[in-house]
Amino acid sequence: MASAGNNMVERFASEPIIPVAGSCDAAAMTRGEPGLPSGFIWRGKRYEVAGVIQAWKESGPCRSCSAESYLRKHWWRIRTGNGLEMTIYFERQPRSKRQDKTRWWLYTVAGKEKQ
Repeated sequence: MASAGNNMVERFASEPIIPVAGSCDAAAMTRGEPGLPSGFIWRGKRYEVAGVIQAWKESGPCRSCSAESYLRKHWWRIRTGNGLEMTIYFERQPRSKRQDKTRWWLYTVAGKEKQ
């Protein structure tokens, strides 16, 4: 476990999340980027994105052996409406044919939920 901001313990999740329909950032999508949803479902519970702490992109080598580099993931460190800090990401390519619809993932969770 790593330590997040304000001495919060960060827990590894690596679980899929489901964006709330119609909540994605349309402006980002017009630029060809995934639109960070303003809300998502994780473990059956809805979470609202209250703010973005940090955003970054991850590139990787071409999978067909060329020397090119491709954008693989879009990452966000967010604060939720109930006080959690979460790291979420969007995978540009599905992990497998079985998971071809799963593109949004929760990577880590830090903090304690406010009731």
